[in-house]
Amino acid sequence: AIEPTEQSNAVSETERRLLEKALKADMAPEHQGADSGPTSRIVQPVGGSSTNPDIALILDFAVAYFSEEDGLQTGAHDPAQTGFTFQQLELHAESRIDPYFELQANLVFSPLGVEVEEAYAQTLAMPWSLQTRFGQILIPFGRANPTHPHTWRFLNQSLMVGKFLGGEGGRGLGAEASWLTPLPWYTKLIVMISQPSGECCSKSFSGGPLAPTTGWDDFLYSARLEQFWEANSAWSILLGGSYLVGENKSGIDNLSALTGGDLLIRYRPTDSAHRRSLNIQIEWTHRSRQRPGAVLTDHGGYIETVVDWSPMWSSGVRWEWLTGVEDDDLDPEWIGRRMRTSAQITWRPSHFSRLRLQLGHDDPEWLDTPIWSTMLGLEVLAGAHGAHGY
Repeated sequence: AIEPTEQSNAVSETERRLLEKALKADMAPEHQGADSGPTSRIVQPVGGSSTNPDIALILDFAVAYFSEEDGLQTGAHDPAQTGFTFQQLELHAESRIDPYFELQANLVFSPLGVEVEEAYAQTLAMPWSLQTRFGQILIPFGRANPTHPHTWRFLNQSLMVGKFLGGEGGRGLGAEASWLTPLPWYTKLIVMISQPSGECCSKSFSGGPLAPTTGWDDFLYSARLEQFWEANSAWSILLGGSYLVGENKSGIDNLSALTGGDLLIRYRPTDSAHRRSLNIQIEWTHRSRQRPGAVLTDHGGYIETVVDWSPMWSSGVRWEWLTGVEDDDLDPEWIGRRMRTSAQITWRPSHFSRLRLQLGHDDPEWLDTPIWSTMLGLEVLAGAHGAHGY
């Protein structure tokens, strides 16, 4: 019988040299220069896979009919008279810069030009549950003011925001700090210091020329406390309180102060096959303004109820009530109470488009007849847009 030959485990000299060469190549530095050849690895940015921001374009367009020539709208982008309205084209951009900051920007294009609605840097890695923002910021007063038009449940801005904060909503250049407390339920405290921006964006704090900032008394100071509870898997409640104070430039050391409260009740059963939900939102604001020889006080707010019947259909009703005062230089015609009721139905063919029909009845006390309105609004979105706050 022929015995099998024993295979040798020895490595030849040529094989040994090839193995050593391969091991040296594997142990070479991962990041090589531009002339290191095609095997060099591309280094990605620290903050993510790309330095390009997420960008979205949002177009809001409306056609409206009013029973009176002047619709008495208080929002700068509201349909305010019979005919077509180019409400705005919003360019939204956001990007995580690195592990420490992210950038958010909202630029608004309208027939009157371009404005910076918001543009700020936000911290991501502060200790003790703190977070800060720096830049052009919507003032964190109440629920409605810190939102953009494409998140509104109705086609026009609430009267409360327009009367007390401005047609563009309360905003300004400044710095904000927020703290998520260690309480067993969600409790967040937000404070902000900002520069007044005139009647468009800090209406209650205008009353004279917009003077340059020379000291701490020229800034606006705001604070907000909000708390959130989940009663069960379907019901949740958010309760908030806000305060905003600053000089109104009508005289030496004359101040304006806004005090507000808000409540959000949401019903969203997790077992709903049609993803139905109910949202009830209530806001109220009291304003006090020192004027030469007088103190003017007024107040107002709204209640809105919106039902999402399915991902494609929703409807809602909003009721608003505000008071007026005599000799008000900011709204000289607003001398009495004003009630406005709006009802809307919304169809969303997809996440990127929306068609909304809205009917309104506005009853200012100083007019002989109420103002009836019909609005039809179209919104389309292209691009990537992050999730909105709750």
